[in-house]
Amino acid sequence: MSTDTSTRAGLREWLGLAVLALPTVLLALDLTVLHLALPHLGADLGASNTELLWITDVYAFMVAGALITMGTLGDRIGRRRLLLIGAAAFTAASVLAAYSTSPEMLIATRALLGLAGATLGPSTLSLIGTMFRDPRQRSLAIGLWLTAFSLGGALGPAVGGILLEYFWWGSVFLLGVPVMVVLLVTGPLLLPEYRAPRPGRLDLVSVALSLAALLPVIYGVKEIARSGLGVVPVAAIVAGAVAGVVFVRRQRRIADPLLDLTLFGSRRFSGALVGLMLGAVTLYAFTFYFTQHLRLVDGLSPLRAGLWFVPLAMATVVAATVSPLLARRFRPERVIAGGLVVASVGFVALAVSDTGAGLPTLIGAGVAIGVGINPLLVLGTDLVVGSAPPDRTGSAAAISESGSELGAGVGIAAFGTLGTTVYGTEVAAAMPPEVPAEVAAEARDSIVGAFAVVADLPAPVGERLLAVAREAFVSGMGVVSGASAAVLVGTAVLVLVMLGRRT
Repeated sequence: MSTDTSTRAGLREWLGLAVLALPTVLLALDLTVLHLALPHLGADLGASNTELLWITDVYAFMVAGALITMGTLGDRIGRRRLLLIGAAAFTAASVLAAYSTSPEMLIATRALLGLAGATLGPSTLSLIGTMFRDPRQRSLAIGLWLTAFSLGGALGPAVGGILLEYFWWGSVFLLGVPVMVVLLVTGPLLLPEYRAPRPGRLDLVSVALSLAALLPVIYGVKEIARSGLGVVPVAAIVAGAVAGVVFVRRQRRIADPLLDLTLFGSRRFSGALVGLMLGAVTLYAFTFYFTQHLRLVDGLSPLRAGLWFVPLAMATVVAATVSPLLARRFRPERVIAGGLVVASVGFVALAVSDTGAGLPTLIGAGVAIGVGINPLLVLGTDLVVGSAPPDRTGSAAAISESGSELGAGVGIAAFGTLGTTVYGTEVAAAMPPEVPAEVAAEARDSIVGAFAVVADLPAPVGERLLAVAREAFVSGMGVVSGASAAVLVGTAVLVLVMLGRRT
């Protein structure tokens, strides 16, 4: 690998990386910190369950839907300029969200936050590709960038619990204001500007088609995860797929495509992207079950449950820092595959555990999963960005993040459905006979439903129902964990095959 000092980053670039880590932490925090605040803002604003779902989901919808557009837009108008515009918009939308006076106002401001948030990820990642030309330095910088993202996601519940302990629900939105102010002040001083030499025009038809392809698919996947198969979510996925086909055909025809499809011609780019998607499938499904286990099976308060994410955050820090160093000694695909084997062992530990295993097994398995998957996230992202020419790293970064978003949605939908099926079957088989039929039907839907109905039952019957629900939930989590282990082993093989050949 090249170690030419003319390509190596200096103090200014590393300080710039610290600045880029700030919005990255915030973007991940905003994905998780809101969950604990929902009961508080729901009571204060009088939001219905449907409105609460939209308050939660519209942010992720807008982020995922706008990533490709924002990544390409940064290549055209300037990556630093787009980052600073997004930071200013994020600041304004955060203040509006914190002081929203109605559910509709909060949904609208969350949509604006998502649109602004979509500028942050591709801009920061593509700027890293611009600032760190040396492959070793770039790999380490991306590892630190992903560490910041992982820390934000893992610490979100803990931060949210602490804020809600002392302040009102709007404080979780104001958290981002000082971070963005620091970025706006220091960004022009420490971050370089870069735009493509021949950017071409922005094709608005392609922008509309990309949204028409991504948003219905993401909506359909989330609805299937929440409510199971239905006509509306399936129709949304089909409509999104049709729009996606039209989008791809248009990109092949026009002179200035929104998405450069020639990037997929690189074996390493495509292999790393598929690996990242499959890794996201298992990681986000684990996070979903891990959170529910802490709250409903172990019975922890929101604050204590949030604090148990800290060991996972520390594990991701270690893994994200060590992975680039290991990749200097061993080939990246071998480091990735070895990590995935470690993560699969963690999933196997969850697959064979029961309700009596307790927190040590859950946390230990979570640490193994975090340590094992992070080499894929760090080195896979580095391969995606490093495979793209300098004038297309914004587009490559957006593709990487879009793939991870889609993988996360598919993981929660597919594995959520699998776990729910196992749960409902076991609850139905062991349901206490004293439970009325309508109450039993709600308890069979989910463990949350079981907890919601026990207040209407005599105490002994309610306790037996909760014991059955907890046992069934752990069984469902075990089946999902076994399937996740199989997916990761398959991903390890795919990575070795697709990335093992030098290009």
